[in-house]
Amino acid sequence: MMPAWLHLLIVAAVIAPVMAILWEIQRRRRDASLVDAGWSAGIGVGAVLLLILGEGDATRRVVVACMVGLWSLRLTTHLVRDRLIGKPEDGRYRMLREQWGAKAQPWFFVFFQFQAVLVVFFVLPFVVIAATTAPFGAWYDWLGMGVWTLAIAGVALADHQLARWRGDPANHGRTCRGGLWRYSRHPNYFSEWLLWFAYVALSAGGAWWAVTLSVPLVLLFLLLFVTGIPYTEKRALASRGDDYRAYQRATSPFIPWFPRPESP
Repeated sequence: MMPAWLHLLIVAAVIAPVMAILWEIQRRRRDASLVDAGWSAGIGVGAVLLLILGEGDATRRVVVACMVGLWSLRLTTHLVRDRLIGKPEDGRYRMLREQWGAKAQPWFFVFFQFQAVLVVFFVLPFVVIAATTAPFGAWYDWLGMGVWTLAIAGVALADHQLARWRGDPANHGRTCRGGLWRYSRHPNYFSEWLLWFAYVALSAGGAWWAVTLSVPLVLLFLLLFVTGIPYTEKRALASRGDDYRAYQRATSPFIPWFPRPESP
């Protein structure tokens, strides 16, 4: 039986050179936006590989492989359409390119390899799930599937609502306040974060299930303080100014909640 750490090593050995290739494509195109699609695809492929190599309950491994595969396919497709095909470089990476100046390419290489490290970290729950021998069908398994369904529907709906808003030229320079965006400034981020608790529940029958809690905790930190909300809101303030400031004052930053009346 191959130890779990060796399975992770295989994922690392695959994703590191893939990210290096994506960095080279970025260097030629001067567009780092493809790193996000590479990250989501890497997690999907890595997770499915771990679940194939695992020796836990077969039903659990098949169910979770389908779940993470569908999540990865949806997110990767969305990122390719939203940020790559016919689009300029994402504003976050333009800001980094300007900030790093002449040293941008070495720093982007480090950044792309850091995404490879994150892929290895984010597939940790699937190491635990792949080794869980408890038969699938316990209450926590159905809870996990329910959370996953709610989260995937939430992020898909939030992305659709925002894309429809942006597609109307009359909304240029204004902030989307409809649908889920009325209750959270980042319902897509919230739904993506919620989704990772599904894998916590689905690993509950395993000996190391508590390890899976580290992923939503680290993701929360990244979203709130690093590459998620801070950069997104900085760009929104630069492009929409007072309209977005009013939206900030009225709307919950992350967890959906009822909005306050907007003040001038």
